[in-house]
Amino acid sequence: MSARILIVDDDPLVPRTLRLLLRKHGHDVDATESARKAFQHMAEKPYDLVISDINMPDLDGFAVLRHVKTEHPATEVILVTGYGTIENAVTGMREGAFDYVTKPVLDDEMVMVVQRALESARLRTENADLRARLADVEGATGENAIGSDPSFTKVFETVQAVSPTRATVLITGESGTGKSLVARRVHELSGRQDEAFIEVNCGALPEGLLESELFGHAKGSFTGATADRMGRFQAADGGTLFLDEIGTASQALQVKLLRVIQDRTFEAVGSAETKTVDVRLVLATNEDLAQKVADGSFRRDLYYRISVVPVHLPPLRERIGDIPLLASHFLKRFSRENEKPIARIDDNAMTILQTHRWPGNIRELENVIERGVILAQSDVLTPRDLPPDLTAMTVTPEPGQTLPLRKALEIPEREIIERTLRSHGWNRQETAAALVINRTTLFNKMRKYGLLGAKTEQQRV
Repeated sequence: MSARILIVDDDPLVPRTLRLLLRKHGHDVDATESARKAFQHMAEKPYDLVISDINMPDLDGFAVLRHVKTEHPATEVILVTGYGTIENAVTGMREGAFDYVTKPVLDDEMVMVVQRALESARLRTENADLRARLADVEGATGENAIGSDPSFTKVFETVQAVSPTRATVLITGESGTGKSLVARRVHELSGRQDEAFIEVNCGALPEGLLESELFGHAKGSFTGATADRMGRFQAADGGTLFLDEIGTASQALQVKLLRVIQDRTFEAVGSAETKTVDVRLVLATNEDLAQKVADGSFRRDLYYRISVVPVHLPPLRERIGDIPLLASHFLKRFSRENEKPIARIDDNAMTILQTHRWPGNIRELENVIERGVILAQSDVLTPRDLPPDLTAMTVTPEPGQTLPLRKALEIPEREIIERTLRSHGWNRQETAAALVINRTTLFNKMRKYGLLGAKTEQQRV
């Protein structure tokens, strides 16, 4: 991942060494010897990451950190500290620094920390961008509900109820359903909203490194451990720690997690000192943890501890009533960004969108609409503007028979209308609103497809 990096250090040797190291890894690196000059650099162009020494004669690294968090919140900060100022570095992390590195700086350690910081910045930018892009959609059914489908509004009713408590929350759902977004919302609605929100992707780190990342390590505990290192639990003290992909945790790590959830205590790797933290835990997984418990790969006692308040995010294919709302929102956004006045999505294209299974969920829908806007030749988005895998109908006609497109489209349309009616308890007003059609049109389509008496038949069964 290539990135723009700014190094701030009054010792000329450190910036020179780091610049050569990071440029070898494909990064665009600038360096300066003072905080004030760093501010000038940041005003002239954006940076993905700032690496700043803490002790400088003019303004120190904390001044750099505060400036970045105020003026450039999307930029991550890594603090560089001497052995005698680790406590200050810990304070810096609680004030928003991503991590700290002790002098003398080791090449491998710095490269690893930089990679993690850039990945964190990328994820945070994506989440912030998604929240901004869906802001008007969220207002459709309440402050934080993205869509109006009952299966999804229940999610945010649960989130609003559980957020002010201390309960551990387990968020489940497929990739792309917004688990990170919900985790951050739990934090924002809690009494910890002014404290740290720290996210760790358990599946992105090898087993040995993950334990050190979470709990920290003592100097000399393993090769390369040249100083004591604080873990994410300690950095999140007073705030919220979000552990994504928790299903990938090893059995040994699960034991430690169970203890810290129960007692809020732990020991760093290689240390006998017991530390106590006050951390709200939010966990997420796209795996079936109940099945992993059954096959013995996930501890039953830990599963019961973390699933006190489960929050399941439904996939987009189960929220077909929200697809017109989301698609229309993305249409407006990309029409504006590309300066193409696309007014609407025609009925045939919308039917195709509501029939697709959406394995990539909201992100896939977003990409499809962006592509459609770019390729559209008129002011209406039509099936020809959609990807071929969406427009290739799965209808199987009789041998030797070819169905006209209009007839073929009627098959998924009937299925969509029936599913939406069922999800809304056969309430025609709510169904018409979810499908973005008027009640008369809905009634006519129900009569056309023989759905007027379907509710009664279902009740008899």
